[in-house]
Amino acid sequence: MSPARKAIIALIVANIIWGFASPIFKWSLTGTLPLFTLAFLRFFIGAFCMVVFLLVTKQLQMPRMKIRDWWLLILYTFTAITINIIFFFLGLEKTLSINAPVIASAQPIIIFFIAPFLLGEIISKRKAFGMGIGTIGILAIVLEPLILQGPDGTIIGNVFLMIATFGAVIGTLIGRVLFPRHNVLNLTLWAFIIGALSFLPFALYQHIDFRGYVGIIYGAVFCTAIAYTCFCWGLSKIQASEVSMFTYVDPIAGTILSYFMLHEPITIPFILGAVLIFGGIYIAEGRIHYHPLHRLTGHLIADPDCKTCRN
Repeated sequence: MSPARKAIIALIVANIIWGFASPIFKWSLTGTLPLFTLAFLRFFIGAFCMVVFLLVTKQLQMPRMKIRDWWLLILYTFTAITINIIFFFLGLEKTLSINAPVIASAQPIIIFFIAPFLLGEIISKRKAFGMGIGTIGILAIVLEPLILQGPDGTIIGNVFLMIATFGAVIGTLIGRVLFPRHNVLNLTLWAFIIGALSFLPFALYQHIDFRGYVGIIYGAVFCTAIAYTCFCWGLSKIQASEVSMFTYVDPIAGTILSYFMLHEPITIPFILGAVLIFGGIYIAEGRIHYHPLHRLTGHLIADPDCKTCRN
């Protein structure tokens, strides 16, 4: 199996885990577990798991990086972990968990808006039209509480989820520059350590019930140690624009688990918004193979060092 296909499998696994995370964390946060305690323990325990794994596999080492790359690592951690996780948890406390993975799947639309400024890309009319439709879909989900029941705290939760997604996008762009140049596992470990330290000042310890422990274990072992490692390794093997498509896996996993675990309703605005988001991205890209399972069957994957490689 080629490295690109292994990267695809790793990214699919990571996004299924992250898709399940929304209802599980929502369920955990309804108990006695403070969100900053969950965030700190998630990455602290995740870092410990990574240290054990690297020691067993004899890969643990201090990254030899220039000052510039250390700053990129800090910036990656601040956006992809600190900002993303804080606003993700704040959003879950105030809105339906079913919204989180769908809003997160709008990453290609956010990249569309920032690419002209960061990458100097020229936007075609077709892409602008498609992303415009996708943006309407995002607004349909974010503003759903306002449409159905008037202004309340739920709409703030959806806005928080949008901020979390924006942080993840910036982190992905930074990580695509940083990770291919260094040992991915050791760099991921240091991202966990820096991320855990960023939550430590706000972590308040108190009694934690069963739901809290489930959230901590799932967050630390699966969402952090396993999913982030899979994601960062996959990010080092294929282009950032390809990585963003794997967020399409999240809403499928998240919606199914949210419906059965938390009995959250699947409303008309939610369905309409999801259809517009994915339909808009499809129009903009003009290719049905922008789907991770189709990629896995052997379509073109761009290697970081080869724009014409096929697997």
